[in-house]
Amino acid sequence: MLRCFLRAKIHIATITESNLAYEGSITIDETILKKVGILPYEQVMISNLNNGERFETYVIPGKKDSGEICLNGPTARKGIVGDKVIIFCYSYLDDSHLKGHKPKIVFLNEENRVVRVK
Repeated sequence: MLRCFLRAKIHIATITESNLAYEGSITIDETILKKVGILPYEQVMISNLNNGERFETYVIPGKKDSGEICLNGPTARKGIVGDKVIIFCYSYLDDSHLKGHKPKIVFLNEENRVVRVK
């Protein structure tokens, strides 16, 4: 049996841009993606702490070390610059892979710089 588990989490990122004139997705600084292990075009769920919105989209890598967190296309309606969000990435695991499973979590500061990895 496959079960859905948290695999990676970006804890409290700050939205730096909201771009409605784009076809969709969320752009995330490539450095953050590498630290947490999320791949380009991978599905993520975003929870906006400011307005309670919760939505899914896919990731586009942003410029390395830019601190960029940009809501693109329709997701731009889900938050504004300055909003705080948590970004979750899930995966399906077989029961045989559950023992010892721990998600990778990165904690960001106000400028979207990684301050801790758990």
